[in-house]
Amino acid sequence: MTKTASRSKVAKSAKAPVTTELLLEIGTEELPYQFVAPAMRALQQSTETLLKDLRLTYGAVRTMGTPRRLVLLIEGLARQQASAVKEAMGPSKSVAFDQNGQPTRAAVGFAAGQGIPVEDLQVRQTPKGEYLFAVKQEKGQAVAAVLIQALPQLLGKLSFPKAMHWNQTGVRFARPVRWLVALCGGKVLPIQFATIKAGNLSHGHRVLGAKVSSPKGFAVKSIAHYLKETERHGVIVDQERRRTMILDQLASLAKSARGHLHQDDDLLEQAVYMVESPLTILGSFKPHYLSLPKEILMTSMKEHQGYFSLVDQKGALLPNFLAVTNMKLSNMQLIREGNERVLAARLADAKFFFDEDRKTSLIDRVAKQLAVTFHQKLGSLHQKTQRVVAMAAHVAGQLGDERLVQDCRRAAELSKADLLTGIVGEFPTLQGLMGGEYAKHDGESPVVSAAIREQYMPRAMEGELPESLAGKVLSLADRLDSIAGFFLVGLVPSGSEDPFALRRHATAIVRIVIESKLRLNLAQAVRAAQDVLSGQNVAAAPQSGKAGAPDVIGFLFERVRFYGKSAHQLRDDVMEAVLKSADRQTIDLTDLFDKMKALQQITVRAEFDPLIVGFKRAHRLTEKEQWDRKPVESGLFREAAEPALHQTVQSSHQEYAAAMGGGKYGEALDVLVRMKGPIDDFFNAVMVNAEDPAVRGNRLSLLKSVDDLFMSFADFSQIMVQGT
Repeated sequence: MTKTASRSKVAKSAKAPVTTELLLEIGTEELPYQFVAPAMRALQQSTETLLKDLRLTYGAVRTMGTPRRLVLLIEGLARQQASAVKEAMGPSKSVAFDQNGQPTRAAVGFAAGQGIPVEDLQVRQTPKGEYLFAVKQEKGQAVAAVLIQALPQLLGKLSFPKAMHWNQTGVRFARPVRWLVALCGGKVLPIQFATIKAGNLSHGHRVLGAKVSSPKGFAVKSIAHYLKETERHGVIVDQERRRTMILDQLASLAKSARGHLHQDDDLLEQAVYMVESPLTILGSFKPHYLSLPKEILMTSMKEHQGYFSLVDQKGALLPNFLAVTNMKLSNMQLIREGNERVLAARLADAKFFFDEDRKTSLIDRVAKQLAVTFHQKLGSLHQKTQRVVAMAAHVAGQLGDERLVQDCRRAAELSKADLLTGIVGEFPTLQGLMGGEYAKHDGESPVVSAAIREQYMPRAMEGELPESLAGKVLSLADRLDSIAGFFLVGLVPSGSEDPFALRRHATAIVRIVIESKLRLNLAQAVRAAQDVLSGQNVAAAPQSGKAGAPDVIGFLFERVRFYGKSAHQLRDDVMEAVLKSADRQTIDLTDLFDKMKALQQITVRAEFDPLIVGFKRAHRLTEKEQWDRKPVESGLFREAAEPALHQTVQSSHQEYAAAMGGGKYGEALDVLVRMKGPIDDFFNAVMVNAEDPAVRGNRLSLLKSVDDLFMSFADFSQIMVQGT
């Protein structure tokens, strides 16, 4: 070989790419739209974990999905596993070698098990003594060889809310798998899953794709080629592209109808994952249906048909709808007319239910709640209503006058009656909303109607809160009863299990109280809820172990921590300091939250952490001695720092008490911060554990006065100092 040819070969080798790409497509029967996005997220997370475990570096992992396919795309994938050094500890040296230094059967067996010669074993010092170690260099394999083994396991680990068997393999998947594409660097990876062998053939849109490809599918060569070819065959694989297309189509058609799209993120998500090639159409319905409450019309369009609603500039509903279809015909009028016919039948049913419901007043439905079970351990819906009435009166009594109590009693009495109506039976999401509408029709006061309408607000973790005070009272009363009731019968959330959405109810209570600045004694309200349950003779679940009865206040405090951290970025230690010092007999969440915010603000001051160091020293000394505060005697002072600190405590106490009494927690904390100098001087100059017991006791009492003053605001021992 000539030198020129040799250099050419080296240069060519140097330019060889060090990375490749992976394309994996799982083709299925139509997946429920709710399954697609979670499956994509799970596939991406599992893939990233798998690649790390396999020692394969990568540039980017992306997942895409449609109703008929889940797609994994990996770019910048290493062509070779990274090499690794693996170590295994074996028997101790004393067991591995005899008196002559020869390896025993234990050493020989260990070496054989590790696949290395016994003479290659290493002796190392460990905390337990000298032990044998096997050290092996594991050379990385080619990426294709690794993935052939790993990808079927990756697919087998995908889980869904509901899965099915569809062939003799016993494999479970959301829907039957019909084809697999697996390409690494353009070459097929011959993996197999549920008897389906991977190849390079994908499939297009069921209708649009049939026009340009055979039933056997079409070949793909790479990620870029795959995305181009699937689109040519009627499939927009990238869900974000579909989302953008749908939004653009919705906006354009809404403008053509001289309306505005009613924003609905859930419905948009549904549309994105129900189609492979979105085409939106504008339809209409008869204007006389607009006499129905718009919530009925919008819910009927959304839940039955997945249609978007249009409103005018004032928010009034227009007699139009927008439907995202998965079809493109030469005559789209046929699809539009078909959708209009289906919707007309749905709206006719809704109007029938609405008209029939109004023939019976809400108050006449209350007695019928006796025949409806709320929960087998908590009695009938009627009993639930009675408890909510009692709780509404109690909460209203804390927050308002007798008029508010009367309005809230009435609203609570009627609050669950709409659950027996036809329209709520057809559309459960309208509970409360229809109750308010029917209460208005029955001639109830606007306060009562609004409270019934708002009782389930917020409907989500970050949902809109009730606007009226009566609505807030009714929402609090209902949720407090649910939490106290389910806790009493032993149905307490654990881990990820929360079938009765008690965490959501507790978070709603926290938000309503704090964001509305309600001065409610939550502990008293919880006791009232428990008393009402006891009055109905609801059987408590037997408690086992030392934990005793479930702690409702502790559960609510957990949601305060969640809310404080997620919504206000409060520090964990700040919240813990305030909550731990709270009097559990008089819980005022608004007050506690004001303390948390004031404390968080002062933690950024440079002198705060050194102050906490001094406080913790005082706290530990008095806590260790379990010291009961005794009067400080000035005659026992021996160092100048002692009377200085004593005078500071006395002078600070009055100013601190005035600030605390006025709820000026920032000013109260300023008083504590100004005590830093005298506290530091005391510890620098004074030996607390003096030989004279009287002097020692007097110094502990002085420190106890400091400790008590700080602890009256919060448990500062919970505060974490930076660097500790």
